[in-house]
Amino acid sequence: MDALTIVMLGILALLIFFMFRNSRKRRQEMEKLQEKMVPGAEVMTNFGLFGTLVEIDEVNNVATLELSPGSTVRVHRQTLARVIEDEPLDEVEGDVAAVDEAPRLNESSVDPEQPAKKTKKSDS
Repeated sequence: MDALTIVMLGILALLIFFMFRNSRKRRQEMEKLQEKMVPGAEVMTNFGLFGTLVEIDEVNNVATLELSPGSTVRVHRQTLARVIEDEPLDEVEGDVAAVDEAPRLNESSVDPEQPAKKTKKSDS
């Protein structure tokens, strides 16, 4: 065997190793998520819908979410992206401060405190 063949086999072995490792990590994350998906949990779907999980039908792969009192919606179980957990207050305050310091893109170049300039009509 020449050196090129050995290098190619080594790269192939690394790719296979990382594929198995990533799939194992993904499976573990999904198992943790499924443990948290219990009725009463606050959840978010893949398309950004927030609600309280009412029921999961494992046979039909359907989850029922309560969006507001008395208002429910049925979604496919795989659209449940994550469980919303309470964040520590100091992290939330840090996020707000970061937003306040961000540059504003929609500011007008006209100062609202300055009176508008009047233009004179020229007599022709």
